[in-house]
Amino acid sequence: MQWFVSGAAVLVALMALLHSRRASRRLDRLAESYWELRYEYGQLRARIGRLDGPAPQDEALPEQGHAPAPRENAQIAFVPLSSLKR
Repeated sequence: MQWFVSGAAVLVALMALLHSRRASRRLDRLAESYWELRYEYGQLRARIGRLDGPAPQDEALPEQGHAPAPRENAQIAFVPLSSLKR
């Protein structure tokens, strides 16, 4: 009877280990997806910010030989994923 209980306990422990490893991998994938989506959201927000910028008559035209004025409200939204995975 002791061998049966010990074997069942080992079997349950192995099943729990496999389940926890599977859950850990799934959590890693979900975290990676979250950061990728957050990065893409920042990129899209930056692109929309550039599209909603000042009116074209406010900027200098390239034909006139002037460089366009830099925008003061522009934000850099790039965050490298490697720095977030610490």
